[in-house]
This record gives sequence, C-alpha cells and structure tokens, in this order.
Amino acid sequence: MDQAVTYKNNGQINIILNGQKMAKKERSYAAEVNTPLPQAEVKHVILKEIEDEMNVLVGMEEMKRNLKEIYAWIYINKKREEQGLKVGKQALHMMFKGNPGTGKTTVARLIGKLFLQMNVLSKGHLIEAERADLVGEYIGHTAQKTRELIKRSLGGILFIDEAYSLARGGEKDFGKEAIDTLVKHMEDKQHDFILILAGYSKEMEQFLSINPGLHSRFPLVIDFPDYTVEQLMEIAKRMTDEREYLLSKEAEWKIIEHLMMIKSTTHPAKFSNGRYIRNIIEKGIRSQAMRLLNADNYSREELITLKVQDLVLKE
Repeated sequence: MDQAVTYKNNGQINIILNGQKMAKKERSYAAEVNTPLPQAEVKHVILKEIEDEMNVLVGMEEMKRNLKEIYAWIYINKKREEQGLKVGKQALHMMFKGNPGTGKTTVARLIGKLFLQMNVLSKGHLIEAERADLVGEYIGHTAQKTRELIKRSLGGILFIDEAYSLARGGEKDFGKEAIDTLVKHMEDKQHDFILILAGYSKEMEQFLSINPGLHSRFPLVIDFPDYTVEQLMEIAKRMTDEREYLLSKEAEWKIIEHLMMIKSTTHPAKFSNGRYIRNIIEKGIRSQAMRLLNADNYSREELITLKVQDLVLKE
C-alpha cells in the first residue's frame, strides 16, 4: 500500500493513502465545486421587463397597477387552462382619458409589446388613427375605410386619438357610421385586435353617452392625470441626463417658476404636459448651441450646461 505518514508538532498524525489517486479525486471535486450551478428560472420575466419600461415613465401609477392586473389575469387563466378549468375570454378594449402629453400613446405601445409576449396578440403592432382616417366623404365610404383600418390592426392595437370627434357632427354626420362599424367589429373580432379610444376626460364621457352599448364594451377605462410641476421637472432631468446635459441651478429655478405660472393661467386641456417640457429642453439645447458657436468656447462644462439665457419660454 502506497502511503505516507507525517507527524505534527501537536502530536497529530496525518496519513496520506494513494497520494496520486487522491489528488485526482481532489481535482475532480474542485472542478465540480467550481462548475456554475444552473440558474433558476426567473418568474414573470415578461412582467418585470414591462415594469422596468414603465418605471422609466414619470407618474402613471394607475396605469402601472392596471397593467399588472391584466398580466395577472392572463397568467392565472393560463394556469387554470392547464388544470382543465373553465377560462373566460375577456375583451381587452380600453379607453384612455386625459389631456395631451400625458403618455397615452407611449403606454399603448407598451401594451402591444406586453400582449405580444403573452400571446394575446399575434403581432402587437400599433395603428394610430384619427377622425380623417375613418370618416369618408359619401355614404358607404366611412364603413369601408373603417373596415380597412380594422383589417390593418388585426393582431395588434387600433389607437384612435380624440375619438369623441367622431360624434361631433350629429345624426347625419358620417362619424356615426364609423362608430357603428367599430362597435360591430369590436364584438365580431374582439379577440383578434384591441381597440383603444383616447381623448379628453369630459369629451370622452359625452362620447360614451351617444351609444348605449359603447360603455360596456370598454372594461378598462384608465385616467391619465396631468403632470405636477415636480413631475415635469423630473421629466426634464431625465431628458437632460439621457442627452448628457444638465441645467444650471438658475435655469432650473427659472423653468419651475415658468411652469407654475403657465399651469395657473392655462386651461388644463390646452396644456401639453410632457410635450411642453420636452419642447423647452429641446429649444434650450438648440439655443445653447448657437450661444457656444458665437462665443467660440467649447470646454466640457460649457458643452453640457444649459443656462438661463438658453431657455426660450413663453411669457
């Protein structure tokens, strides 16, 4: 037997048997220890991805909660189906109520992506439309245009902004024909596409009242509130960070002061929220470029800083 005996100062005896074979075993054990363990599958990856994208958006707490509820309902329905339980197919047509620039179109695109990943929609694309895309010029033309638009939307989302404009012309207006055609296809093809009607809150409520069966066909009605001044400044900060700019303290305070003034003197329906602050930042960047061009000063600090004189604000 190949063995080695060593004596330690404390009286302990170490015996090594078949040193070469043991070394191989130790190397084999070490290799097993160092082999990375297979990672456990992360649950609800799709939901996490959508939540991460939603968290980039400022505010929209109700929308984030609704998206999670929709995901949970679809996910649990699939689990019920696996167990042979009854699964009800709920229509997912939606209504978005809110003023301009509150993120309605952005969220519609995210919903298309979520439903595509969950196999609710086969394509997940977004078709944006307005009154002119649906309403024709003569009898029968409107129904034809509306049907063609729905056909293009199959497998995805048909997003109609300022939908209440379809009802503005009265009984003889062709807009009513568009509404009737939409209602019919919402029922006939309710699981082939998703219709999202969007517009101002008050006008959308009036729009729903013109067709008694319309309200029940939209199980998801979501409000998009106006942004506060604090939220608008958060949007501005995210925009400048993304573009590698920063606002000087003076410029920041000037924008805050301006937003407080403009929100207190402008009707909410005429204030464009996120679009308004985006325009301020984009105009500021262009104005800064002109200032630096004339000053011939291109230090790093100057290149990234937007100053008060760069702001183009409505009085």
